[in-house]
Amino acid sequence: MASEEPKAKRPKLSEEEKTESPTKKSPAKLSPNSLFGMGNPLLDISAVVDKDFLDKYTLKPNDQILAEDKHKALFEELVKKFKVEYHAGGATQNSIKIAQWMIQEPHNVGTFFGCIGKDKFGEILKQKAEEAHIDAHYYEQDEEPTGTCAACITGDNRSLVANLAAANCYKKDKHLDLEENWKLVEKAKVYYIAGFFLTVSLESILKVAKHASENNKLFCLNLSAPFICQFFKDNLMQVMPYVDVLFGNETEAAAFAKEQDFETKDIKEIAKKAQALPKVNTKRQRIVVLTQGKDETSMALRDKVETYPVLKIDPKDIVDTNGAGDAFVGGFLSELVQDKPLDQCVKAAHYAANVIIRRAGCTFPEKPDFN
Repeated sequence: MASEEPKAKRPKLSEEEKTESPTKKSPAKLSPNSLFGMGNPLLDISAVVDKDFLDKYTLKPNDQILAEDKHKALFEELVKKFKVEYHAGGATQNSIKIAQWMIQEPHNVGTFFGCIGKDKFGEILKQKAEEAHIDAHYYEQDEEPTGTCAACITGDNRSLVANLAAANCYKKDKHLDLEENWKLVEKAKVYYIAGFFLTVSLESILKVAKHASENNKLFCLNLSAPFICQFFKDNLMQVMPYVDVLFGNETEAAAFAKEQDFETKDIKEIAKKAQALPKVNTKRQRIVVLTQGKDETSMALRDKVETYPVLKIDPKDIVDTNGAGDAFVGGFLSELVQDKPLDQCVKAAHYAANVIIRRAGCTFPEKPDFN
């Protein structure tokens, strides 16, 4: 997958322009808690459904929404009517798990914070995090049950309906601010939060983002869903000045561009304009990475936009695209946290996404085959 160059050689200068790592150091030796994620821990309940089911709950085939009252019965019907699989999920937690899987050793490179309930689903999430060798520290409360996310799959589309429940109850003062937890935040050098968490605790995100910015560490954010760009625009734009790496897919990018009056639908132009938005830490220029499913990925860095083709896959081999975006980010972060060049980060991202879409849920084989 990777270039055949011997490890010790640094790329030539012209190459370096394109590929140098954001921290410009030689690849780092990793220590535990180097990568920090915070978000909504959810138990994914996924099933292949039919069009009638989507229509009944007015779901688009390819979308991410928060559950409303009309969706309350959906979760039970899904379990009763279809063959479901349970997977530990939630966008940020998925990405941290995949980064850890790509890294393998040492364990617990990835730290994860989020809120769960004191219930069976919460116990499953704790067990799954441990099995994935990530250092999960959940804020546990008993007012709300552990959050769930229904992944309703039709063909290679997936419609996600998240019932945040406990995930919505994360409290900065009850968890993030505690000394033993904040110490873990300080240990990290790369931070990743999915935009979904903007609906839960803006103050927690800002505390972490400001810490990263003040200490010249890398803060990464995902647009996550069109509704985040539309209905949580104010929260998103409060965090944007601290964002060093911004991720998104083509539908999120289009929604973001529209809300920001970019007056373009061109993915490369959107990447450039997002890159040019105001930034607090001027020591680093923002990097914007936009994916387009099976089409090429665009990355805005410095004054140009590079494009990278994705790995080819036979449509017959696609089992479930749910988790492809999370896997892309996980692969990217696995190299970023090791100070690898950015083109290597994209290669790892494409590799991880390619593995995940061949399997149900955001699951992976025992070991990666990426070098």
